[in-house]
Amino acid sequence: MFKQLCNRFGTPISVGIAALLLVWLIALVILPQLLMVDYSFRPNLLPSEIGGPKDSYSLVNYVTLFNNKIHLGIFFKTIWSSVMVTALTLVVSYPLAFYLAKVATPKQAALCLLLLIIPFWINEILRTFSWYIILAYNGPLNAMLQALGLIDRPLRFLSGDGGVMVGMVYAYILFMIFPLYNALESLDANQIRAARNLGASWAKTHLRIIIPHAKPGIATGCIMTFMLAAGSYAVPALLGSPGSRWFTQIIYNWFFEGGNWNQGAAYAFLLLILCIGFIGLVMKVFKVGLGDIAK
Repeated sequence: MFKQLCNRFGTPISVGIAALLLVWLIALVILPQLLMVDYSFRPNLLPSEIGGPKDSYSLVNYVTLFNNKIHLGIFFKTIWSSVMVTALTLVVSYPLAFYLAKVATPKQAALCLLLLIIPFWINEILRTFSWYIILAYNGPLNAMLQALGLIDRPLRFLSGDGGVMVGMVYAYILFMIFPLYNALESLDANQIRAARNLGASWAKTHLRIIIPHAKPGIATGCIMTFMLAAGSYAVPALLGSPGSRWFTQIIYNWFFEGGNWNQGAAYAFLLLILCIGFIGLVMKVFKVGLGDIAK
């Protein structure tokens, strides 16, 4: 990669770019994570007690999660819900990406991409709040369903995880569509035509030709969507109910309401470890490497 940068921009500029990337990686990624790990193994002490005999490394903060059945239940529910969000986003995004890459004309594809991107010019919180208005008990969705005679009384869309699912699929759909579009665009259309001419159905064509070719894009989209969903705070906070809390909300409470950064760091580090494990699982299932995903 560095050699390609040198060939394109010259050695001085390439060295500068590489140095900036290295500073960003160390200062904003590696050091904060190492600090979080250090915090997670230390007890929550008064400032005067830091550095004293009580300030020692232990697994107490991690054991707290496994001893708290409520927090542990929310932890696993968050992971399962994030997997469901990823699956739903894939189901919604795949037809759109295929249409953009292989069916639409260049002008149609450009228009569709523009329509997809324009809403994301607005802040995520405002976009999420718009779904709160749409799904509200007296919101426009209930009004429309009642006007059509489909329901007799308003439904409480925000009483469970349904609103959170809808909000997250909408919030992170582009992170699934773009990798899929990038992978499908490189597929030779002659392969699709050959399969159809040989009598393969559309289902078999997708299963045996299109989806195998799009595996790196699917893997990348799933990883990005899952990581964003598992680490989301704004969407579940606005669209969730007290019974549909997200694990990130508990982490937020430890840091900013409980004032226990050490416990919050332990919770955050466990979530990070599980997300890294999900990345490894997706790469193994789709049989792709980091090089394939980077493409």
